[in-house]
Amino acid sequence: MTDPVETLGLKVEHISHRYGGLLVVDDINLEVAPGEVVCVLGPSGCGKTTMLRVIAGLEDLQQGRINVDGRVVADETVNVPPEDRSVSLLFQDFALFPHLTVYDNVVFGLTHLSAGERDKRVAEVLEQVGMLDCAELYPHVLSGGQQQRVALARARAPRPRMMLLDEPFSNLDVGMRAQVRDLVLHVLKNTTSMTVMVTHDSEEAMFMGDRIAVMRKGRIVQQGTPEELYHAPVDGFVMRLFGEVNRIEGQVVDGHVDTALGPACAPGLPEGAPAEVMVRAEGVVVDAAGPARGRVMTRRMLGRSSLLHISVAGGDGAPLHLHARINKGRGPAENEEVGLSLVDEHVFVFPRSDGEG
Repeated sequence: MTDPVETLGLKVEHISHRYGGLLVVDDINLEVAPGEVVCVLGPSGCGKTTMLRVIAGLEDLQQGRINVDGRVVADETVNVPPEDRSVSLLFQDFALFPHLTVYDNVVFGLTHLSAGERDKRVAEVLEQVGMLDCAELYPHVLSGGQQQRVALARARAPRPRMMLLDEPFSNLDVGMRAQVRDLVLHVLKNTTSMTVMVTHDSEEAMFMGDRIAVMRKGRIVQQGTPEELYHAPVDGFVMRLFGEVNRIEGQVVDGHVDTALGPACAPGLPEGAPAEVMVRAEGVVVDAAGPARGRVMTRRMLGRSSLLHISVAGGDGAPLHLHARINKGRGPAENEEVGLSLVDEHVFVFPRSDGEG
């Protein structure tokens, strides 16, 4: 007999979805354990919001199966409505009722509880998000960050098994975004709910996610922890999502690709294959003894680091424009000539691609 613990969590199996003849979600598989936050990361139009809507039941499942805690909520014969899936959604536009107070917004979905239980639960979730003192206020007098806190309290009030977040911080300014996402993460990690959050912001995905699933053109192309995706991207598309990258084209010769900064190892690529060398900005090191020489075009201080724009003579004589990130506020001056070398852990070689896709 199967241990029931093994069935806990969200399991999405081979779901696909079309709008007319356009395939927007293509054979997606995703698992989320209780208490886990999984971020689905990808550019606009890659299908991540459609996938979220299918999981929620806001779009009818066309192909595949969705299982929550061992219960099939959608397949070819079953389609459990959203209100019976124990799911709450948090959107970027907050979606609060403007004519209701904060208290009334949060209590809205708690009709199954007694009056005393409702009051207790509303107070509990408002206190969790730091909004208990605002219970009698209306949304229009609240800041964007406060409104998102109320929206989170309302989503958490029914104790859903699934929390689905769609770009929840994109309408907030940078300072408020950092504060609210920190609060949201602490609230989510203090529950046993399964959480799926979609975002196009890699920094946000790395901050929020226990794991990240990268989507491209309707498919998940890589899943793993933030560390796994950063240190072992499967291709240039995934690598570009996680920070600034220098791209140098070349050809594999004797297992390496020669670049203006030195050779880059190309394991697994055939001899003579066209390749692209991808180097993170922190992988280009200003080193007086480095094998290459370059000229600093501009230097910009970015707080704890500085970004250098460097011109290097390419192999064909044409100038190569590179970015280097140095971990100090001071560094070489503009127009200064510098030596350069590579840090192997930040250098990856992939088959040459035609574009980001």
